[in-house]
Amino acid sequence: MPMFQLPAWRRDGDMRFEMGGDVHVLDLDTAVKDGILGSGGGVCGGGGEKFDLKKMIEELDLADVPSVFICPISLEPMQDPVTLCTGQTYERSNILKWFSLGHLTCPTTMQELWDDSVTPNKTLHHLIYSWVSQRYLLMKKRSEDVQGRASELLEALKKVKGQARIQALRELQQVVSTHASAKKTVVDEGGVNLISSLLGPFTSHAVGSEAIGILVNLSLDSESKTNLMQPAKISLMVDMLNEGSIETKINCTRLIEMLMDEKDFRSEIVSSMSLLVGLLRLIRNKRYPNGISAGLSLLRTICSHKQVRHLVLSVGAVPQLVELLPALNHDCLESALSILDVLATLPGGKLALKDCPNTIPNVVKLLMRISESCTLYALSILWTVCNLAPEECASLAVEAGLAAKLLLVIQSGCNPALKQRSAELLKLCSLNYTATIFISKCKLTRTIQ
Repeated sequence: MPMFQLPAWRRDGDMRFEMGGDVHVLDLDTAVKDGILGSGGGVCGGGGEKFDLKKMIEELDLADVPSVFICPISLEPMQDPVTLCTGQTYERSNILKWFSLGHLTCPTTMQELWDDSVTPNKTLHHLIYSWVSQRYLLMKKRSEDVQGRASELLEALKKVKGQARIQALRELQQVVSTHASAKKTVVDEGGVNLISSLLGPFTSHAVGSEAIGILVNLSLDSESKTNLMQPAKISLMVDMLNEGSIETKINCTRLIEMLMDEKDFRSEIVSSMSLLVGLLRLIRNKRYPNGISAGLSLLRTICSHKQVRHLVLSVGAVPQLVELLPALNHDCLESALSILDVLATLPGGKLALKDCPNTIPNVVKLLMRISESCTLYALSILWTVCNLAPEECASLAVEAGLAAKLLLVIQSGCNPALKQRSAELLKLCSLNYTATIFISKCKLTRTIQ
């Protein structure tokens, strides 16, 4: 094997890249001039701190990395670039792994290597380090500026009132909704208690909506949640859920659900007709999918408390949810079916499902269409309705194509519980028919419309 001699362009400290068959020489001055490094080329922090390249790459969201900095094997920015005898450059760990697999070729050109040694590409490493560190320093500076602004706004909130208070809250909400460092600053500097103290029986909706928009973006500890569960504060949230903007309604919904995660939460806090009416109004608003999702999530959590289920039934939740089923996306469907299944455990819930004319057709269509859990909820609902009035409801279900869907479930690879429930429901549906007629009703050509 002949001795491998470094080309002159590599011995002189310049960097050559092959792109589209052309060869480009790139030195540090050229990199700065052309904007690859940007101006300055600083690589240390204000105190001379040397940054770790791997740490910087992990923390930064690098979406515009120059292609020459990307390893052709991993398609990730290189941290320890090395060059082969072919002139191609790779991340050291990636090319060594390539060699360990028995390859003696260049991965990019598939050219056979006459020398399998790798040469550290110090110039490219310096270019990458300088480019990444400049962006890292900028990110740190922005983070420090954001933290400082969050502190200033918290101090301002202790003094200002009226429109100035609303403006300070609005700006703080914008900061915490986009910067994780600002959220930490607000929490660390007692901002949660300060903002919570602004909520009460005499709080205007303008102040309340901005304050809740901040709180819903923060990590609340047990003490903070207990404080927010005071009747006057909950009452304000319920009022804004009914009368606020769509963004305010969604934030109130999310915050109430956050409070329900607290172990000392009491179900009477959400035992409010006004809360449930506002929640169902939000869920029915088809123009705002985020509102539907947030509303269903909270209603599902509320229904996990047995004491509140009768109240949920009393505001007409069952027929409203049944009518919504065809328009819901997959994620929302699971929540809606789960709620209906829970309400079906109550005598009033069973009657409400039976009396709703679209329960059977809407639920039958969802079998084997969304997910296994949705199919399980749907089967449970159909079993409840058909078992309540076999002669009336079982026939309607068969005419809606239920028998064919049940055969599909039984023949599928789903879990045994689903198959067992399907077999029981199929037997119940067959009671109103002769064997010949029922078999004709089970034709799989009527399965999924």
